[in-house]
Amino acid sequence: MARKFLYIIAAVILLIVAAGVVYQLFPGWIARTAFVPSTEFKPQAAVAPNAYDDPKMWFARPGMEKDPSAWRPAADGSETPGTEDAAAQAGQIIPPANAAPTTTEAATPKGDAAIFFVHPTSYYSRSSWNAPLEDRDSDHRANLFVQGMASAFADAGEIWAPRYRQATLGAFLAQDRVTAGKAIDSAYRDVEEAFDAFLAAQPKNKPIILAGHSQGALHLTTLLRTKIAGTPLAKRIVAAYVIGWPVSLDTDIAGLGLPACQTPEQKGCIIGWASFAEPADPAMVTGAYDGTIGFDGRPRAETRMLCTNPLTGIPDTEAPPEANIGTLKPTEGFKSGSLIAGKIGAKCDDTRGFLMIGDADIAKNYVVAGYVLPGNNYHVYDITLFWANVRADALRRLATYEGKPSPVPPAAAPTSPPAASRSSSPLPPPSSSRT
Repeated sequence: MARKFLYIIAAVILLIVAAGVVYQLFPGWIARTAFVPSTEFKPQAAVAPNAYDDPKMWFARPGMEKDPSAWRPAADGSETPGTEDAAAQAGQIIPPANAAPTTTEAATPKGDAAIFFVHPTSYYSRSSWNAPLEDRDSDHRANLFVQGMASAFADAGEIWAPRYRQATLGAFLAQDRVTAGKAIDSAYRDVEEAFDAFLAAQPKNKPIILAGHSQGALHLTTLLRTKIAGTPLAKRIVAAYVIGWPVSLDTDIAGLGLPACQTPEQKGCIIGWASFAEPADPAMVTGAYDGTIGFDGRPRAETRMLCTNPLTGIPDTEAPPEANIGTLKPTEGFKSGSLIAGKIGAKCDDTRGFLMIGDADIAKNYVVAGYVLPGNNYHVYDITLFWANVRADALRRLATYEGKPSPVPPAAAPTSPPAASRSSSPLPPPSSSRT
């Protein structure tokens, strides 16, 4: 009996090892099998007129009782419960962004901007190509994303984060790009409706910050191209944070109507990066990206991605871990987090423009196990790895826009100047028919 039990254990171990080998060798196939819908695409009816006037159509907006974007990690590094666990978290609990805040520092006054934040993909079901407007699991993840990501921008002003019938995760893995494109385009139409409602609610001279991650960042690129570029509204944009969705410097930037940010104080510009730890294998990303067409009609193949170093606010630079004034380290289940300074550095690589965050054996200590993508892709943590620096960046650029002194210290100086000879360009996963 004991020997039979050992045989069973050995067989289980072999199955686990074999599954790991298959996943490492064929991650794309595994992902497509697990997430790509097996159903036909069903066109989505337009949302009702003025649908986004209803507060229930937003995960975050001014006046909400339980606004996940109102959450802040404690400045002293202690573990801070998330909005679902905290009985109440009134006011601001993080002082001016620097590496070693003191208990006597006053909180930075909230900024005057309106922030339109589009959350990343939180719907993973294979049952449909687009999420319903209400789905318990998807809504839970979206709230966590708003809590951990949008909160980094919330000291610059009021967060508006809409619900939308996002494309399911499998749409970004599907080989049927026509159907995937329909799902992505359908999701964008909701985002555009939400943006129109957001815009209508703002005073005409109010500064605007755009922020999105992954699918949310993709929709921001479409919004920039179709609703903002070349219009008076472009002059109201403090900055556009297009994070976790690579943008080609050669074929995309010009079509977005705003330049890439070149200094940490610059206003009216675009910031973006995609994070990998070392040893990095971005083949899944570059393979998808190189097969797409840029906004100017030219192939994106072999072009360089936009890489803004979040520690310096300058593209194509390097900064050590000491420049990181606060990584938001989540707990298991993402129910709480703590702010830890000085652990994660960042460097834009010399080839395609990925943001390298250092040794994976170090980086893994500041994320939740199981959420790092193949190739040491830290996509899920693009913002939280640099939470306090992103916060400071938004406040710094808003101060420039408003002609006021910055409420936060200057960004870290790069350890080496940006390479002037580098070409322009980034890399996104498969894009919709709009892109």
